[in-house]
Amino acid sequence: MGFEEGSNSKEKGWGIRSLVRRKQVDSDRVSAEGGHHRLAKQLSILQLIAIGVGSTIGAGVYVLVGTVAREHAGPALTISFLIAGIAAALSAFCYAELASRCPSAGSAYHYSYICVGEGVAWVIGWALILEYTIGGSAVARGISPNLALFFGGPDSLPSFLARAHIPWLDVVVDPCAAFLVLVVTGLLCVGIKESSFVQAIVTTLNACVMLFVIIAGGYLGFQTGWIGYSVASGYFPYGVNGVLAGSATVFFAYIGFDSVASTAEEVKNPQRDLPWGIGIALSICCFLYMMVSVVIVGLVPYFAMDPDTPISSAFGKHGMQWAMYIVTTGAVLALCSTLMGSLLPQPRILMAMARDGLLPPFFSEVNKRTQVPVKSTILTGICAATLAFFMDVSQLAGMVSVGTLLAFTIVAISILILRYVPPNEVPLPSSLQESIDSVSFRYSTQENNEEKVKDLAGTEHHRQQLQGGTSQSKDAEVLLEYPLIEKELNQERMDEQTRRKRAALSIAAVCIGVVILTSSASATFLPVLIRYSACFVGGLLILFGLGVLSWIDQDDGRHSFGHAGGFICPFVPLLPILCILINTYLLINLGSGTWLRVSGWLVIGVFVYIFYGRTHSSLKDVIYVPVAHADEIYRTSSEYVA
Repeated sequence: MGFEEGSNSKEKGWGIRSLVRRKQVDSDRVSAEGGHHRLAKQLSILQLIAIGVGSTIGAGVYVLVGTVAREHAGPALTISFLIAGIAAALSAFCYAELASRCPSAGSAYHYSYICVGEGVAWVIGWALILEYTIGGSAVARGISPNLALFFGGPDSLPSFLARAHIPWLDVVVDPCAAFLVLVVTGLLCVGIKESSFVQAIVTTLNACVMLFVIIAGGYLGFQTGWIGYSVASGYFPYGVNGVLAGSATVFFAYIGFDSVASTAEEVKNPQRDLPWGIGIALSICCFLYMMVSVVIVGLVPYFAMDPDTPISSAFGKHGMQWAMYIVTTGAVLALCSTLMGSLLPQPRILMAMARDGLLPPFFSEVNKRTQVPVKSTILTGICAATLAFFMDVSQLAGMVSVGTLLAFTIVAISILILRYVPPNEVPLPSSLQESIDSVSFRYSTQENNEEKVKDLAGTEHHRQQLQGGTSQSKDAEVLLEYPLIEKELNQERMDEQTRRKRAALSIAAVCIGVVILTSSASATFLPVLIRYSACFVGGLLILFGLGVLSWIDQDDGRHSFGHAGGFICPFVPLLPILCILINTYLLINLGSGTWLRVSGWLVIGVFVYIFYGRTHSSLKDVIYVPVAHADEIYRTSSEYVA
């Protein structure tokens, strides 16, 4: 009696139950129970913007404008950047709401653990570990060639920093890359305030270089008549398909703003600052990308662009060879800022996973003086420096995108779950068993009394009919009316359960439809009839799910979920569904080689979870109770302890 057995049974054993168990939104009470040291709240909006812009704008923009313009978009490159920016904004809206509602370290891992379940959260966290490790190493390997240009050429670095080939290992080591990773690691260990200040300086200098490109390039464009826009093939030489293909390529230039969400626990006012930080950072990146592409495509015809150094060569063709050094400086600054943005989130994700028991407690330790996870940061830096020193990770660059796109997809799904089927049970520690039993017994007694009241009401009504009496006491009136009230409450409860089932089925239909649609659209080896039929079925499932979610009401529990007063994602359910569709399409088109390599890493993660994470999870022995009773149980426990 009392709470349902399925709601308060302890989590144990193999099976799906351990994969779908969900944790509670972090609060001061939950943090106190876990005994975790909190990170220092030092970040403001300006620092968040610097982290977001610095993590997003890498050296890729100095190369992408040439490659995408030549092969895909032509003079319409600006439109490709705009479309990609809008697509990235869809994910940014979803991140902004979840970051303000659940302001704790862990980013997408944290949100998926709360909304979806432990199994999906583990996959996301494990994939993000791979992303940030390889991403940081790849960025570091890209710095030394650009830095060498200041010393006279590609192989002109001092001997102790220059790349060298080791014959017996058949590898090219890069001491400069490893050294830079260790320097950034040391900076991150000093404190979030100090490291964010340095990143803000580097990001500002990089933005100044891009502004130089825009202003100086604009001046040259007006002097020469914007010859790049006067080509015979017109503004859309590759058509609309070329513009869309270009937007899919440059979309990855917007990856990085999610680093802002990973610092949520260190933000002074997360409900206000996190959404603004994510939104402004993404807007600045989109503006700079578009303006640079407008200028460079106008200076040189797209077919004459240098695919490796498009910006430097564009200025060189107009007699400004000296601008090459400014552009190279911008590339080095962009890479350094991106390196910091790649190494910053990973220790916090490791810390969040260790707090939840899925990784050893070593990773969750926070230095009392600097209030950052120093041990996790040092271990992360050593791994990234080793990779950067020994391996040419450029071939593994596609693996970086898998973690990000998976995170973007799950965050959008989490928004749908939060709005329509938010968790209606919360996990409480088994130490509260006595309080849970007390509250459960109280509600069971109330249920029994309600049954007696209904029986008594029927008896009273029958007695008065036999006596022919017309007067009724106030208590008798309440008793006579009670069955009607009870019937109405039961009906509302049944209607709510039906709504939640319909919403859950609709979300599942959307996800299945997206997978079918994007897979069939990308499977060019299939016969046309099969492809179109599969696309039709997938599209129908998406439209069905969208229609049902638009028709039914959103859950009232969304108003009290997490921390109130923050950003609310607009255009739900349309916006998250579009986000899921775009990111899944990009995921499927990453290539079989990338997926094979990522699958190997994920298989390792499965074994780690089975033999450690599952058995050490902080939710292993919890008791799930209805959300409505959680506060009462805590109050009862406090009174009992007192």
